[in-house]
Amino acid sequence: MPFPPPSRTLLGPRRRSLLASAAGAALLVGCSTDGDDSGTTGGSESAAEHARARAATDSETLLQHYDAVLAAHPTLAERLDPLRAEVVRHATAFGGGSSTPSATATASPSASATAVPAAPSDALAGLAAAERALADRRARALLDLPGELARLLASVAAAGAAHAYLLTEDAK
Repeated sequence: MPFPPPSRTLLGPRRRSLLASAAGAALLVGCSTDGDDSGTTGGSESAAEHARARAATDSETLLQHYDAVLAAHPTLAERLDPLRAEVVRHATAFGGGSSTPSATATASPSASATAVPAAPSDALAGLAAAERALADRRARALLDLPGELARLLASVAAAGAAHAYLLTEDAK
């Protein structure tokens, strides 16, 4: 049995249509990049490049921390090698020069200068703290970056937070 037609004729758009239009407009405005998603911040290409270089340097510094822990505690290699490999990929994604897939055979000279706690659990906790601090710093920095660079930084920050969780998982 069909529904009877409305008793009055609707003049103008319906509430649902207005809400859908408003939501769609907000999404379009929020996703807008003014037609330029080239990795610049308001015309300042050097600011985006500086952020990318900083992210690469931060990843390489974190990589040195992994290398130092692996050199001091080779028994942690099975646990740390996959996370370290991710840090290498992050440094490379930002334009860094890190390409060593594993540090279990030899650690870099600068890694030996990093103080590593004698207890493996303390070394893991220090590495987790470094991952967490870097993830937090990257999460704050991505707010000032444009499009693709912000997405990359957000992804790497999320991976760093996951690494911190994985490094502290056994301690609980």
